Amino acid sequence: MVSVRIKRRLFLAFAALALLALISNIAVFSGLSSENIKDSLGEIRIPGRPKKPWHAEDKPDSPLEPVDAHPISVLMQEADKIWRKYEDGRSTSFRQTVRSYRRRYGRHPPPAFKDWYKYARKRNVHNIDDFEQIMDDIRPFWAIEPKTIRNLAANMWRDEPQGVSGIHIRDHKIVKLTNGNWRAETLVTLINKFVKYLPDMDIAMNRLDQPRVVVPWEVMQALLEKEKETRRTPPETIDEFSTGMEALLNVTSEDDGSPKEDPEWYPAHGKQYMEIASTACPPESPARQEAQDRGDMTEAEATYKSRLGGLITNFNRTSDLCTVGPQIQDKHGLLFSSSSMVATKRLVPIFGECKVNVNSDILFPANMYWKHDDRYDYDDRWDLDWEDKKDVMIWRGVTSGGTQVADNWQRMHRQRLVMQVNSTEMAGKEVRILTEQPEKQGEYENYREFHPSNFAEAHTDVGFTETWGCVPDCGFYSNVWTLKDQIPLAEQFKDKFVVDVDGHSFSGRWIAFLESKSLGIKATIFREWHDSRLFAWRHFVPMDNRYDDVYTLLTYFLGVGTPSNKRAPGDSNASGKAYVSRHDTEGKRIADQGREWAKKVLRRDDIEIYMFRLLLEYGRIIDDNRDRIGYSGDGSELDKYDGVSPLEQGDHH
Repeated sequence: MVSVRIKRRLFLAFAALALLALISNIAVFSGLSSENIKDSLGEIRIPGRPKKPWHAEDKPDSPLEPVDAHPISVLMQEADKIWRKYEDGRSTSFRQTVRSYRRRYGRHPPPAFKDWYKYARKRNVHNIDDFEQIMDDIRPFWAIEPKTIRNLAANMWRDEPQGVSGIHIRDHKIVKLTNGNWRAETLVTLINKFVKYLPDMDIAMNRLDQPRVVVPWEVMQALLEKEKETRRTPPETIDEFSTGMEALLNVTSEDDGSPKEDPEWYPAHGKQYMEIASTACPPESPARQEAQDRGDMTEAEATYKSRLGGLITNFNRTSDLCTVGPQIQDKHGLLFSSSSMVATKRLVPIFGECKVNVNSDILFPANMYWKHDDRYDYDDRWDLDWEDKKDVMIWRGVTSGGTQVADNWQRMHRQRLVMQVNSTEMAGKEVRILTEQPEKQGEYENYREFHPSNFAEAHTDVGFTETWGCVPDCGFYSNVWTLKDQIPLAEQFKDKFVVDVDGHSFSGRWIAFLESKSLGIKATIFREWHDSRLFAWRHFVPMDNRYDDVYTLLTYFLGVGTPSNKRAPGDSNASGKAYVSRHDTEGKRIADQGREWAKKVLRRDDIEIYMFRLLLEYGRIIDDNRDRIGYSGDGSELDKYDGVSPLEQGDHH
């Protein structure tokens, strides 16, 4: 028997060597690199060798094979399928891109679209079609007269306390900056990358942290209906922008006496934001219903949250204030006591870095993502390999997020996070997690008697470095927080889990978190330019804005307790009867996938590409001839550029 085994092993060894020699010879003649050979060999299954864990050394884009029926494992698999469908739908040529544009939006692409396409391809754009956020933001402006849009954009900067900067482009150059600040100056450096392709325009940029425009639901529906009526693709259009239009800012004489449109700003800081936000919600939504008519919100919650562990099943819905607003209106600083809110009910063309779902601001990539700043840029100095990172979730920040006073700070979102994972604060308290069912290995059920204090002590490092944003001062915090040392962003990557929550508005750290080898956990009510490109449970871990799922998440990745069949009689510990097997490999997989994806779709090149496309679309809606300008060709003139033959130009959808 022994000799047979030895012969079998020798045979397998010779077979493996022969296969290696064959691949090497093929590589020599076909020009494959050593990396290609390594990748190919990594996919070969050696007979008799145990199958590796489903994530181990896999490429981030390999198919998922969940190891158990834990809801997170299932959510990861579902996210993987959605992402693959997204990947399969990409246009691969100018012909396909143009065809896709007309099918999606019922219009020809804007002038200079061909220039934008080549600009994007030269910078290795990953998905040439995914600019839905731009189109959603621009869409209602088709119902507003171009001259009115131009007038508003040209003059909103004039009332300095209202927090608007102006960027003014003439003859393919930025010739003036009005009421500027660092945000506007940073945006100028971005626009200068492609300004030679842009028409004359005035850009109104929000200088404040928080979003501005809340158009009532009924008004917005009328605008969107009117936009639909304007859709058409005439056989011939002019592929260039108009010149010499009125109502642009007179850059040589700002006070020319011309009439100025009123943006109708009004102050709303320190107020309950849901009173404003609810007006932009559908009449049947929870946000528009009276409190006594909402019930227990179970039905609404089921649209984005699982009954098992409270896990997020629809990340987009977690920031839909029309759905979740009534549940978190007293749990988030912006909603409970916003600090810099100046709003309007009028649809005005103001560009902003973030917004909530009810806002109609025009999103652009945040200046902090473009501006180099050590506080927010990714740095790999301490970004250890996953296996060398600590089993810890880290967060550092200041007490920003809203106007804080002695009797409301407990309702602020950052403060709630710090309390939720503070071992002293959680001593003696119980929370819900999931536990493996004793009789059904690999299947899970709710467990509501988990004592998290010891777990939090061992696996979280969350705290404030400074108190800030209080009225009249932050003295009331003196007996509440023990402030922690500030840790540079790069050094936080020594830990496996980096949690990201809102401040006054969006968090500028998010892209750096995704670029790291750590696993990003995200809770937010804000929308940003890149949201449609990121897939929850594939590229990051979503968390509820109430943080009631944080221990479900951490116990999944880190594991907790002892299996019921191995538990000693009378065994009593902080986890009680709970048992969750460690899913470290799944955590690494999401972290790896997020990192690889960020390198493809969240680069500085992608910011340029997005902003260029946004300003082309904006340039058209402010043009008096917007229904008669655009690209009406079939895209065939770039067949050679794309390197494909006309026979390969079938519909890819």
